[in-house]
Amino acid sequence: MEKYKHPEVLVTTDWVAEHKNDPDVRIVESDEDILLYETGHIPNAIKIDWQNDLQDPLIRDYLPPEQFEKLLAGKGIAPESKVVFYGDKQNWWACYAFWTFKLYGHKNCLIMDGGRQKWIGEGRPLTKDIPHFQKAKYKVSQINEKSIRAFREEVILHTRAKKALIDVRSPQEFSGELLHMENYPQEGALRGGHIPQAQNVPWAKAVKEDGTFRSYEELINIYQIGAKLKAAEDIIAYCRIGERSAHTWFVLTYLLGYPKVKNYDGSWTEWGNMVRAAIER
Repeated sequence: MEKYKHPEVLVTTDWVAEHKNDPDVRIVESDEDILLYETGHIPNAIKIDWQNDLQDPLIRDYLPPEQFEKLLAGKGIAPESKVVFYGDKQNWWACYAFWTFKLYGHKNCLIMDGGRQKWIGEGRPLTKDIPHFQKAKYKVSQINEKSIRAFREEVILHTRAKKALIDVRSPQEFSGELLHMENYPQEGALRGGHIPQAQNVPWAKAVKEDGTFRSYEELINIYQIGAKLKAAEDIIAYCRIGERSAHTWFVLTYLLGYPKVKNYDGSWTEWGNMVRAAIER
């Protein structure tokens, strides 16, 4: 069985249990449920809230570089720190936080395979104690927007060129039947459907029931054989606000080794509300 192209970005629950107190390691919990951390988390894990920590409060964008530096310094994260992300919902938001850190050039980012679900399922300890680390010095070394983030103008050109576009939402969202995931409030866009040329490969196909990623061979069957994606082509992934597509971006970039994948975080909340933007149903 062939291994992932970049297996070094995944760590096991065993690895986290053994290294959670290492001075060069920071364990970061990032959840969809922003109150979940307080109910119990991995010992020595810190919380990064996707909504209040990573987002600009006024502009629909990420916090500016100087605020990112302040955030990480306050959490005791240095440029050389190994940052291990995990979270709920099979690591949706953990992958989103990972992607955001990569936007700002943090080199040593890891994902705990299986997330909260696997840690709890194995009966491992949780704590409500919040760790406090000495303030670090952090400076953003580079910004990688051009290589891993897509904006609407690029998506428009991408569709006109008939390049690979992956909608990772549910089939009901893709068809326009729903404007949001099932059992969630139906808000966020005026129109339902999908971006022209997109094909639907729901993000959750990449994970098993225990929250861990599927094998390399299974992922090849889903994306390379099933969706006919080619490793050398330009690929853009999107969902509703960019979190599920960050998960697929991670799978394609690190587990399959595709070098030219971008996440369109404007996603359907932007495209479905954009004046004169073409859609398909």
